[in-house]
Amino acid sequence: MSWQLWSAFFLACWIISISPGAGAIASMSAGVNHGVRLGFWNILGLQLALATQITIVAAGVGVLLTTTSWAFALIKWFGVVYLLYLAWQQWRAPVREIKLDAQVSDVPVHKLVLRGFLVNMSNPKAMVFLLAVLPQFIDPRAPLAQQYFVMGVTMTVVDVIVMTGYTWLASRILRLMHSAKQQKILNRGFASLFTLAAGLLSLVHQAGK
Repeated sequence: MSWQLWSAFFLACWIISISPGAGAIASMSAGVNHGVRLGFWNILGLQLALATQITIVAAGVGVLLTTTSWAFALIKWFGVVYLLYLAWQQWRAPVREIKLDAQVSDVPVHKLVLRGFLVNMSNPKAMVFLLAVLPQFIDPRAPLAQQYFVMGVTMTVVDVIVMTGYTWLASRILRLMHSAKQQKILNRGFASLFTLAAGLLSLVHQAGK
């Protein structure tokens, strides 16, 4: 993977991770209910699921992308449309109260790990999203396993940082955000990020083309 391709993927990782989803909600919930220290175990579960999903995607589409340019284009434009669909959903998202569990200070860490793992693995949109996005940054002339490993490590490190931020933010600030106007602005801000990600993805070309 070239430095330029990795840089584009690195930027995409930040946009993808910051955009709200089930993992972000789980992290915020853990932050409010259990604090940052215990909330880290939820983050670990999220990353174990992410690594599993990346492995599944890598095993299923690598050969196809190295042999057919039409498959690359099909997945690419599917990814663009899907991102725009997510932006539309986020823009129209109603203001909802985040439901949080009762305060628990002695929850077993393995339960938090399992909860984070199940949140990511039970979300079919996450797998579809990875299937649509990851192959866009593959260079078919280079070893696939190494590229997927680099992308997996990059995405995991970025996601740990972002989810830690969500957890900390929730533990400190979330209780103060009751305004419907604030929530609507946040929804539309993230909708704009989805649209930006779609625009970036539409500019990506298959390596060697």
